Amino acid sequence: MPRIAAFLLCSMMTLAAHAEVYRWTDANGSIHFSDTPPNLQEHDRVTVREPVTVPLSANILQSEKVRQSRQAIERMLEPENKQRFAQAEKANESRAAQCEKYQQQLELIQSKLRAGYTNDRGNSLRQKRRKVSQLHSIHCVLE
Repeated sequence: MPRIAAFLLCSMMTLAAHAEVYRWTDANGSIHFSDTPPNLQEHDRVTVREPVTVPLSANILQSEKVRQSRQAIERMLEPENKQRFAQAEKANESRAAQCEKYQQQLELIQSKLRAGYTNDRGNSLRQKRRKVSQLHSIHCVLE
């Protein structure tokens, strides 16, 4: 019996939620809302949108994703990972220094080529430029 009463109560609540709503302004300028239209007043029908609901299961899944993200961040911040990050940072700094050195060598060779040269000297400068340019590409551009 209590189940039937609960079902009837829920079904009546859903019927009320889908009822039409009317809006009108009286002679004093007060705005009124009702589920029955006024007899002699000009009125507008109001469209009531359904409320947005999120199922509880979606909240639980989102909570689990947040928990997993926090655990991943905590693992990354553990001491052995900090050391690994520090080593990677040092390697990046030394690579950047080496790339800067290659760039300076290329600029020096290029300035010597522009300054003028004998035929043999020009060939050796171009060969050196090719070699340094390849090293620069391998260590700085392709990585």
